[in-house]
Amino acid sequence: MTDASEAAGVLLKLYELRTDAALRQARAWFAFEFHPATARDVLATWLGPGHASAPYRMVTTYWDMAASLVLHGAIPAEMFNEANTEHIMLYAKLRPFLPEVRAATNYPDYLSNLERVIGLMPNAEERITNAERYLVRQRALAEAGKQRASSAPSSGAESGSLRQG
Repeated sequence: MTDASEAAGVLLKLYELRTDAALRQARAWFAFEFHPATARDVLATWLGPGHASAPYRMVTTYWDMAASLVLHGAIPAEMFNEANTEHIMLYAKLRPFLPEVRAATNYPDYLSNLERVIGLMPNAEERITNAERYLVRQRALAEAGKQRASSAPSSGAESGSLRQG
């Protein structure tokens, strides 16, 4: 386990990475425009052709990688979970589909780092339930047309129009 100042440095580096324009845009898409209803929706986005696959993979691998740093002792779990909430939203959004997604892809440990880190929280189910309520509201806003509509994130040609997330 690293000392608190080293862990804080790693945590701040993770935050810095989140401010990258491409990752910020991918995170906004994942949060506000990607609302899967089935495992098939998740699989079609993750593995399918088209522009949605890249931001999906960018967001999910970012948070699973960040969680792996926790599991390997670079950041204490308590510090990580106190400083972040977005990973809980991601997990709450995908949790209903993970068993089927894992089985369909023969990838039994898909997002398992993230799942394990969230499970380390003493109030994990309460936090996930709160995230699920938030996601229901976000889906309703999207269905009512109150989220900014766009196609998947651009390749960067429109970098001046990036949405903050």
